[in-house]
Amino acid sequence: MHILVVEDDALLAVGLERVLTRTGYAVDHAATGKYADRMLIQEEFGLVILDVGLPDLDGFELLRRLRSRRSAAKILVLTARDAVEDRVRGLDLGADDYLTKPFSVSEFEARVRALTRRAMAPTTRWSAAGITIDVAAKRIHIGDQPVELTPREWALFELFLASPGRVLSKDQIAENLTTIDDQLSSNAIEVHVSRLRSKLELSKLNIRTVRGFGYLCEIGDA
Repeated sequence: MHILVVEDDALLAVGLERVLTRTGYAVDHAATGKYADRMLIQEEFGLVILDVGLPDLDGFELLRRLRSRRSAAKILVLTARDAVEDRVRGLDLGADDYLTKPFSVSEFEARVRALTRRAMAPTTRWSAAGITIDVAAKRIHIGDQPVELTPREWALFELFLASPGRVLSKDQIAENLTTIDDQLSSNAIEVHVSRLRSKLELSKLNIRTVRGFGYLCEIGDA
C-alpha cells in the first residue's frame, strides 16, 4: 500500500516514515498542506497520515478537499488538539481514525494495521484463487504450504488482488509500490513480477503479460 505522511514536524515525519517503511509500505512525505493537496490530486494513496496543524493549509481543509473529490483513501488524523469538538469535526469531515499527540509507536502501528485491513478487505483472513491470505500477518498459504513473500512482493500481490481483470502498466505498478525517492526501473518490476509468479504457480491466480500494455491478473475458481 502507498501511504502519504502529511506532517510539518521534520523529526516526527522521519520517525513515522521509518516505522512504516520497515513494515513494507511505500511511503511519501509532504511537509505542507498545499504540497500534500497537489500530491493527492496527482497520485492515489491507500492511506493518508494527516497532521491538522499545518503551516499553510489547515489539515481539516485538506481533509474536506480530499473527501469532496470522493477519494477512497483511509485517513488517520494526527493532532495535538485533544478537544472533543476537534475530534468530532475531523470525523464528520471524513477521517477514519483520530490519534492525539503524543502517542506511542505501538499504538500508531496498531491504528495503521487496522486501517490497511479495512482498506484491503472486510476480514483479516480470507481466500482467493486457492490462496489463504492473512492480511494482519502479511502471510499466504497455497493449500497447506506457506509461501514467503518479501515486503515488495507482498505489496505487488496486494495490488494485483485488488485489480483482477484490469491491465496494470509498469508505471501504475511503480506508482503504487514506490516513493518519490525510491523508484523502480522497468527491469526491476519485471524481476519482481517474475518472482511473484513463480511463488504463486500452484495457485489459481495467473499474472499474464499483455505485451505493450503491462500485466493482467486473472483469478480462477478457488
